[in-house]
Amino acid sequence: MIETLALALALVMVIEGLLPFAMPAFWKRNMLRIAGLPDRQIRIFGLVSLLGGMLLALVAR
Repeated sequence: MIETLALALALVMVIEGLLPFAMPAFWKRNMLRIAGLPDRQIRIFGLVSLLGGMLLALVAR
């Protein structure tokens, strides 16, 4: 199980690194926009992302 979690974390890191590596100016511009959003809106986006990931994991299982 620990190997599966390590593999999942590695895949997340690869995916997270793609955009800043490929398009740093685009990534920076969007990070600045996100930093200006209210905390509530960021939390809602995080919750939707979290639930979407959980649903995808359940369906893929």
